[in-house]
Amino acid sequence: MGNIGSGQTWTYVDRQWFPDNPKIMGPRTHGVWLSSSVFDGARAFNGVIPDLEAHCERVIQSARILGMAPMLSTQEIVELSWEGVAKFPADSELYICPMFYAETGFIAPDPASTRFTLSVFDAPLPAPTGFSACKSSFRRPARDMAPTDAKASCLYPNVGRCVNEANEKGFDTAVVLDPVGNVAEFAYTNLFYVKDGCLFTPQANGTFLNGITRQRVIKLAIENKINVIEKAVSFDELFEADEIFGTGNYFKVGPLTRLEDQTFPIGPLTMHLRDLYFDWAKK
Repeated sequence: MGNIGSGQTWTYVDRQWFPDNPKIMGPRTHGVWLSSSVFDGARAFNGVIPDLEAHCERVIQSARILGMAPMLSTQEIVELSWEGVAKFPADSELYICPMFYAETGFIAPDPASTRFTLSVFDAPLPAPTGFSACKSSFRRPARDMAPTDAKASCLYPNVGRCVNEANEKGFDTAVVLDPVGNVAEFAYTNLFYVKDGCLFTPQANGTFLNGITRQRVIKLAIENKINVIEKAVSFDELFEADEIFGTGNYFKVGPLTRLEDQTFPIGPLTMHLRDLYFDWAKK
């Protein structure tokens, strides 16, 4: 699904904006050594930042889950995000990444050492040309095994090995199961499928983030009289689907075109939901 963030970057740290990727952590920084770092991602395009407030609320909540003491409010992060976006040309497609991390502590972070940074960088929205996936041999952890309710950096090495395994097999990403063997999501996006005009998605059960874009797509589907069913999904039933797609902040709504050795069309309901999302975002 491509690399992200290779263009221009502006970063806010210590009440200043820097036109690059400033060096802010050392080897003794708790966020580096012991992984007390959380982040979120929002998208700016066409002069809008969909669900920005929800993303800013979530990064604050993620920091609290990991034992930090976030010192900024949702509205302050929202205002800083717009400040960063204003540093780019008006037609830019951007990724907005607020982050909290702890500077000190041993094992548990020292809440008083919590720091904040915000990066805004060029990241064009990928075209909905389709991606491929295979079943991962790795699984998502349960809520009592890891901080799964947080968008925590410490969860992403597991995501990375799912992606690496899939790439080695010739696929773009992976379908990842939960601890009891049901489908959780794609490696880093939520999963939906279409069958007989109905929209299905795994029930949020604490093993994966109930994504902000996921929630928005479900709401738009319901508002447009599309039947949405959240349930336990087995891997095998994906092969009976008419369409499969992912939702996530990076590409918003993206179609799957190959699962293992089976191909899928870029379906009409997938593209209708994508259009509904971008139409809503522009309002």
